[in-house]
Amino acid sequence: MARLDWYIRANLKPRHLQLLVALDELRNLGKVAASLNITQPAVSLALAELEKGLGFKLFDRTARGVQPNVYGECLVRQARVMLNTLAQTRDELRALLSGASGRTALGAMPAMTSALVPLALATLKRSSPTTTVHVQEGSMDTLLPELRRGNLDVLVGRLSSRPSTDFAETVLFEGSSMVVVGREHPLAGAGEVKWRDLAGYPWVLPPVASLPREPLEAAFEDNDIPMPSDYIETLSVPVIATYLQSTQAVGLLSPVAARHYCDLGMLAVLPLELPRLLRPIGLTWSKQRALSPASELLMQCLREVAAGLKL
Repeated sequence: MARLDWYIRANLKPRHLQLLVALDELRNLGKVAASLNITQPAVSLALAELEKGLGFKLFDRTARGVQPNVYGECLVRQARVMLNTLAQTRDELRALLSGASGRTALGAMPAMTSALVPLALATLKRSSPTTTVHVQEGSMDTLLPELRRGNLDVLVGRLSSRPSTDFAETVLFEGSSMVVVGREHPLAGAGEVKWRDLAGYPWVLPPVASLPREPLEAAFEDNDIPMPSDYIETLSVPVIATYLQSTQAVGLLSPVAARHYCDLGMLAVLPLELPRLLRPIGLTWSKQRALSPASELLMQCLREVAAGLKL
């Protein structure tokens, strides 16, 4: 163990980290050599020296190339984190040299980008104009791996259904959906609307197996309404809002998105209730890395805006 500790502290260099990540991603010595602009024998030698220094094999050689073993997977995972930490350090130093106050990267579900995220960014910029925020939109399934790799610092979206040893979480508001229509829809502004009144209208449905789909199907079943035959399926908030505005379709939006488009005069909320989703909306970040001041400030702004947007 003393040898391992000594080697990691004294001999593990960024070029080793880059080699490990390239080997894991490409799984082929020739491709790795080309990507790193070195020869294939140099790749083989560097890997052999690394394994000798550590005292154990990291990759299994096969007819198809190389495959990380359990030790290799561990070191590759940490190599990605270390390389991203170095890149973030470089970016923060560049920002400081240019007069900026820091940099952070946010991942957000589409439903969060219509109002919550832009309002939080505006709040952040008012207090720290030189802080830079990179925003990446996607599903939690695509964003969580990016957070794990260190490419993102904070996520805003639906929280996990079970505790994680890798991520920390905090709730912003409970998950739910609202039934919405275009402002000119026949049911918009109606004093009382029943579920049966929706029969015959086209719909924008959440895709099968998506989180909002189950409570909607339950509402149809509870009210003895058949699933619509005239519908499109999407979770894209801009598509939903624009489609509803230009048709007589009915759809679902999160409370934050619904309020945003109602304030714009595009949509109206129907007075109908859906079963509450089990997974609330919140913030997720890695337990493995300390949050930068810019990330802490962004999270504070998201909490403040979320508190003001609760319906």
